Amino acid sequence: MARVSQEHLDARRRQILQGAARCFAVNGFHGTSMQDVLKEIGLSAGAVYRYFAGKEELITAIAGEAFASIRQAFEEAADITPPPTPDVLLGRVMRGILSGRMYGLERRACAALIVQVWAETLRDERLAQVLDDGYTGMRVAWAKLVEAYRAAGILHSDVPADDVARTMIAVAQGFVTQEALFGGVEPEVLENGLRGLMSMDPQKIS
Repeated sequence: MARVSQEHLDARRRQILQGAARCFAVNGFHGTSMQDVLKEIGLSAGAVYRYFAGKEELITAIAGEAFASIRQAFEEAADITPPPTPDVLLGRVMRGILSGRMYGLERRACAALIVQVWAETLRDERLAQVLDDGYTGMRVAWAKLVEAYRAAGILHSDVPADDVARTMIAVAQGFVTQEALFGGVEPEVLENGLRGLMSMDPQKIS
């Protein structure tokens, strides 16, 4: 019997995950059955169970890849030299996160899947730990970015770097949630809004 190449195995695994992600994005993790996934991808149960023991393993695999994709987008943005201003930076991150590069999903479906992954961590301790590790890594990466802003003389030093990093991450998370709930939120909206806030003169406010 001819051996199946690793490329074929990887492609089949990707096919299964893409089909499951489409189902989850539309119906949610717990509103999707394995029969739904099998119907979506057009494979037999035996072909799918060769790769994943069940729906929980599919959820774990998709969640892990979603976390990795989000973290990659943040870290890539943080590595840019010289660092762009926060409005440009967060716009770039949002385009990376919502590009659908993980599973070929449309932007709103991609955002919906990410929000579901976040919600799933509230009931799954393993996923919660993965999320916590990723979040910690992003905070470290973006705290370094804050230090780069300070070194360039464009940010005051009276606020802890971690506070700024967590706020920037929160803005990105809120934007993903808006896209998931309402749709039609262009990255340019985030960029323009941040640019407007950054232009405020605190001396005139006080």
